[in-house]
Amino acid sequence: MSRADLLKGLCVAVVSTALLAACAKSPPQALGTLEYDRITLPAVVSERLVAVHVREGQRVHKGQLLMQLNPAQAQAALSADEARIEQQQALLDERVAGPRKEDIAQARANLKAAQARSREARAYLARVRPLTGADYVSAAAMDSARAAAGQADAQVDAARAALDVLLHGTRPEQIAQTRAALAAAKDQAQAQRVLLDKLRIIAPRDGIIDSLPYRLGDQAPVGAPLAVLLVGATPYARIYVPEPRRAALHDGDAVRVYVGARKKPYVGHIRMIHSEPVYTPYYALNGEDVARLSYLAQVALGPDAAGLPAGLPVRVALPQDKP
Repeated sequence: MSRADLLKGLCVAVVSTALLAACAKSPPQALGTLEYDRITLPAVVSERLVAVHVREGQRVHKGQLLMQLNPAQAQAALSADEARIEQQQALLDERVAGPRKEDIAQARANLKAAQARSREARAYLARVRPLTGADYVSAAAMDSARAAAGQADAQVDAARAALDVLLHGTRPEQIAQTRAALAAAKDQAQAQRVLLDKLRIIAPRDGIIDSLPYRLGDQAPVGAPLAVLLVGATPYARIYVPEPRRAALHDGDAVRVYVGARKKPYVGHIRMIHSEPVYTPYYALNGEDVARLSYLAQVALGPDAAGLPAGLPVRVALPQDKP
């Protein structure tokens, strides 16, 4: 074979290979981006930011202090609750201990004094009663003496009742009420401690600060995100699966993930496919328009993808349809 024939044969082989490659179908792909799981740390109360210890893009660790909301109002409320606990505890101790012996002795003395006044009033009434018939004492004076005797008897009854109250001690219902008030005060104080602790914004997991919507001195409304964290050891690929390829994909299927301009793919596994399509609702389509539907899916990547930044474009090679 001459050199010219050899070159001609090589050219034919190259052209044939190129034509076969051009005619071959490229594998189906799904496009998307790299993402991390996001955690939002909301404001539990509307207070001003008095300290910010991190910046966007900074890597943080679980338990690290990120920022601080103004604790003045919550601390004052906690101090008031703790004072109320002391007050209720002292009242409970007093009611459980019962009346002091000095109080009982004083009540006995009051009763004796009232009884002495009653005897004196009764004796005076007994002296003036015979004199009313002889007109030595007026009717008004007699009425006054009778009223004084009755008042003295009432004072005796009141002093005796006061002594009985001390002798019987505190009622069980009063002790129960005081115990309940003390428990409520303790619960309120604990709730204030929890709130005070929530004013210290702590990282719940290792991650990267993705966003800090508010700055030092801002006062965010209740529920507003103070910080957004990207968490997870590795990112995942969020892709949009075309409707014609949806039936061929299942949770756990292995796929090749190409990140950016990198030619070597990463090995990933389908971890979730939404059952509902995105973009155009299915009921609004008919005929060939159904092929425009897309299903949101997530592809978990392995440890070799650790450190890849979020937002990079990805393309995932989908499995071919079986003949």
